[in-house]
Amino acid sequence: MSITYSPEHNVFHLKTIHSSYIIQIIRGKYVAHLGWYSILQEWNGSYSLQFIDRSFSPNPESDDRTFSLDTLPQEYPGYGRTDFRSPAYTVQYQDGSRVADLWYKEYRIIKGKPGLDKLPGTYIENNQEADTLEIILFDPVGRLRCILSYTVWNELDVITRNVRFINDSENCISLLQTMSFSLDFPNKKYKLLQLSGAHCRERHIYTRTLVPGMQSIESRRGTSSHQQNPFIAILSPDADEDHGEVFGFNLVYSGNFLAQVEVDQFEMIRVMMGINPLNFHWVLNPGEQFQTPEVVMVYSRNGLGDMSRTFHDLYRKRLCRGKYRDTVRPILINNWEGTYFDFNEDKLIALAKEAAPLGIELFVLDDGWFDNRKDDKRSLGDWFPDKLKLPGGLKTLAEEINK
Repeated sequence: MSITYSPEHNVFHLKTIHSSYIIQIIRGKYVAHLGWYSILQEWNGSYSLQFIDRSFSPNPESDDRTFSLDTLPQEYPGYGRTDFRSPAYTVQYQDGSRVADLWYKEYRIIKGKPGLDKLPGTYIENNQEADTLEIILFDPVGRLRCILSYTVWNELDVITRNVRFINDSENCISLLQTMSFSLDFPNKKYKLLQLSGAHCRERHIYTRTLVPGMQSIESRRGTSSHQQNPFIAILSPDADEDHGEVFGFNLVYSGNFLAQVEVDQFEMIRVMMGINPLNFHWVLNPGEQFQTPEVVMVYSRNGLGDMSRTFHDLYRKRLCRGKYRDTVRPILINNWEGTYFDFNEDKLIALAKEAAPLGIELFVLDDGWFDNRKDDKRSLGDWFPDKLKLPGGLKTLAEEINK
């Protein structure tokens, strides 16, 4: 819907159709999260963060014992500067240091939505569909720049986020962890919902009450996997299909991922999601940049059903692409479940003849056509047709089916 900035309060107000997401710059350099809740027509400054002296929460500025990053709700936290919760990023400079002071430098509000470099993501068809806030952070010592990107859609009730790292130094910088987003907010006895399963039984719903410490799901399989889906939701205790508060998060990425929720000593929740940091090590040469995958965030005050429909609307309209996005897709038949390895040319042609009158438009030959591929223990990927099953080869089969 809109993105506004209040110079008086150093506050950014990201307004979707039904929610308000509030960011404030604290002390000129810390990017804090004030809240994400039902829509406010405008932010009037009536709410502000309260700072008190917390034992064993150290202070980055020695003249003020009430201010600690260990208790500050942050938009993209690091480690090593008094915040002992999980960091959203970890870098290593050429001298071995892993402490990066990514402080607020400037912002820009862009009409539209920039594309993601070499990554899938949601998109727009004209710049009037969305507005994007870019908050630029900078480490003046290591000369590492970080751009936090937030896109608000005019007709879709979502916020999308991603992060870019840019090496402005003359030395190589190693990225060891680069989460796509982080979000801190108070725990109200919330529950965690995840979609877990296995091959042939994916996406079962599991919920659990959040407790102090770390709760996470991840994939280390090279894919997002059958076992875990890169989606989580935070639910109010009373949330069901039609009622209650729901925060949904989905990573638009099909590789290794980590989604985690940490509850700290003061009952604050930290949610983050991104590329799994296990064995992740990206060398950023001088002048190069690194783009994280995108995260889609949905807030619902009307339960899981409202959240689900919002995701569906976005993905059908602005993630799916191609000529079949808005039309019924062609129908195909795949021989695998009907024949497994037990087929020949005549059987396949007969199957195609039965399918054609039903309006099926494409025949897909699945596994089993490789030479001597009689079971699942041999010949996979040999790429030479079995002459006993297909004496005329793939060319003859294709010609017969297309008659």
